[in-house]
Amino acid sequence: MKVLGGSLVMFTEIKAGIRYIGVDDTTLDLFEGQYIIPEGISYNSYVIMDEKVAIMDTVDGRKTDEWLANLEEALDDKAPDYVVVLHMEPDHAGSLQTLVEKYPNMKIVGNVKTFTFMGQFFNMDIEDRKVVVDEGDTLPLGEHTLTFVNAPMVHWPEVMVAFDSASKVLFAADGFGKFGALNGEIILKDISTWSCEARRYYFNIVGKYGMQVQALLKKAATLDIEMICPLHGPILDDNLGFFIDKYDTWSSYRPEDKGVFIAHASIHGNTAKAANKMVDILKEAGEAKVAITDLTRDDMAEAIEDAFRYDRIILAASSYDAGVFTAMEVFLSRLAHKGYRNRTIALIENGTWAPTAARRMKEIIATMKDITLIEDVITIKSTMNDDNIEQMKELAKVLVES
Repeated sequence: MKVLGGSLVMFTEIKAGIRYIGVDDTTLDLFEGQYIIPEGISYNSYVIMDEKVAIMDTVDGRKTDEWLANLEEALDDKAPDYVVVLHMEPDHAGSLQTLVEKYPNMKIVGNVKTFTFMGQFFNMDIEDRKVVVDEGDTLPLGEHTLTFVNAPMVHWPEVMVAFDSASKVLFAADGFGKFGALNGEIILKDISTWSCEARRYYFNIVGKYGMQVQALLKKAATLDIEMICPLHGPILDDNLGFFIDKYDTWSSYRPEDKGVFIAHASIHGNTAKAANKMVDILKEAGEAKVAITDLTRDDMAEAIEDAFRYDRIILAASSYDAGVFTAMEVFLSRLAHKGYRNRTIALIENGTWAPTAARRMKEIIATMKDITLIEDVITIKSTMNDDNIEQMKELAKVLVES
């Protein structure tokens, strides 16, 4: 937001001729119907002001009116020539039909799959307004020229990114996105505030498609990028190597940090007690970083994030219905779905009469790639005893030395 000549201007000039017109959403309870967002979310959109004017994506339909007000201020009585649709997901294309109807002379830019999906979401007669682009195609706007790069399955099949050679800006679609409203901080100021919610966003939204992200990173490496403009989260314009290195680590499924993550699912609290005791034992054994989560109460998306963050994990779960307690079943199924690999895993099970948790956990782990599973399982019968504690000490020694 800027004040020019006493008037409130609802956009931010981020580069010469490029204006941010996105909006925050702080009342949505669940993003994509499943991820809590206590700090909200931003829906980012941009306008390139040149001889030809191009709008870069729209926003969720929840915020159409606010976004249109920002857009009209940014356009300054000019009419847009193009709307570029990099991603058709409703949180970015939800205002598209309203925009198309408002500016009947505006062309719509997308690829073949973009327009296929567009026809599924909207009933619009736009055949004579389509500009179909593909890998390497350009859109000259004047001083600015957009070059399109296909990014299929990052994280939908139609996704493209666009590079402006004049400003050296990469419009990155959902790449480099982050949970959290911007609250006026359009361009990231403090790099230390980025990783946590960017990591939770990446592994839960994009994480399954590491190979496709790697392919996009290789393409991006050939571009002289000075600024990254994602569709969620702050714009990145400094120390870009930090963010690109994070994405390289995450998308290649390498552990980001050395540490032990303990995830427990406990019915009556006894397995939780053992998990918390394991934290103390690991620290006493010299493990520098130990994190723990209660899968029955804590944010599942954050547990997924931490599982990918650390190089070793202990799964502690109660037996349930001749299998494993539900929260652990869900957690491991999600990890497998997201491509979890390249980690060391140890198991603690609990069962009063016929412990079955480890057997079921092993079945799911067997579907994962490149996992080192510690052979010895710690089995608790109802409550942790001295023998269990000695076993946990031995496990700690193995993990610390690994």
